[in-house]
Amino acid sequence: MKKLFALLLLISLNQQISAQKTVTLEDCESQFLKNNLFLLASHYNIDAAKALTIQAHIWDNPTITASLNAYNPQRDQFFNVGQNGQKAFGIEQLIYLGRKKKNEIKLAQANEQLAELQFNDLLRNLKLQLRQSFYTVFYNSKKLETTDKQLSRLEELINSYSIQTQKGNLPLKDLVRLQSLYLNFKNERMEIVNNNIVEQSNLKLLLNETENIIPNVSNTEFNKYLKTIPFDIKNLENEAITNRPDYLAKQKEIEANELNLKWQKSLSIPDITLGANYDQRSGAFQKETNLTLDIPLPLWNKNKGNIKYAQNILDQSKIEKQNFDLQIQTEITTAWNKWDESRKNYMLIKPTLNSDFETVYNGILDNFQKQNISLLEFTDFMESYNLATVQINELKKNLVLSAEELNKTINKDLF
Repeated sequence: MKKLFALLLLISLNQQISAQKTVTLEDCESQFLKNNLFLLASHYNIDAAKALTIQAHIWDNPTITASLNAYNPQRDQFFNVGQNGQKAFGIEQLIYLGRKKKNEIKLAQANEQLAELQFNDLLRNLKLQLRQSFYTVFYNSKKLETTDKQLSRLEELINSYSIQTQKGNLPLKDLVRLQSLYLNFKNERMEIVNNNIVEQSNLKLLLNETENIIPNVSNTEFNKYLKTIPFDIKNLENEAITNRPDYLAKQKEIEANELNLKWQKSLSIPDITLGANYDQRSGAFQKETNLTLDIPLPLWNKNKGNIKYAQNILDQSKIEKQNFDLQIQTEITTAWNKWDESRKNYMLIKPTLNSDFETVYNGILDNFQKQNISLLEFTDFMESYNLATVQINELKKNLVLSAEELNKTINKDLF
């Protein structure tokens, strides 16, 4: 029975391990570009815009008309369409004037480019979400490693103290003190786990993945976020203006609205319908062939409403562009300040701090086991140790996330 239980446990552990995937950020981004459903769905907007550009190049079909005699009362004959009967045929083609077709094509092309920019902006935002979730899961996992190690040691102490308390060798208050510290660590762990569940779900959704993602971040990859970047607002703003698809989209919106205004104005110019017809007997002559020309009189409908609407939309887009210029400056300043503050805070930590903590911790644990220090001193140190190690990982996470926010603001990998 024990062997069967051990076998089942081994199978269960293997299944859990196989349901996880250890990946680098590069691996994640590669899978993201291939499998993300938001990107795949959004790409259809570009294809749709290209289809409208194709349609804009197409002229209206010509119209063919036919008139055949149904009944000739003089001869009491139905469908008298022979040599001595009556039939007429005509063909007409709409001819655009006022550069309508050219303006329509340019507007469709501008909308196609706008769709591509909107797709690139979606990619920019989703890429930031991916990196944020990736690094959050990684550093949360580091926090959990520290907390789990503390919990494991506390469990051993609690078990030992429980036995000694039952024997009357140790006071109950010492056991309660350890149990209280254990519960505090458990609550802290639960907060980290809940946050990781959310971020892990985001990763799976972004990657279209069913397995848990185990991020792998090397020291070299982390250290790149520590490099110094001078705050040159003009240079950073120029980079953003050049690289950011949402800014380029604002410019393209103005261009598209200007083209739409031109198109609406050209629609107020009447078009010509050019045609030809043949009439066998009902015209002024036998077998008459005529050239036809139709043009509507622009008396009431001069497309004034649509022209006014297009003008208002154009004016609105120009104001929004001015506001966006100010917004970019604010975003750059805010993102740079957050990253710089995070970098400075982390740089205050000595490189040997982690190893120092571990050395002191082992010394405190050894002295406590030898009863050279009290339980109160030991538990106070454990709380301080756990808080410090967790905060170091939090500083690292904040540094990386603020750097990625700056990358996204400029839409360029500055690190």
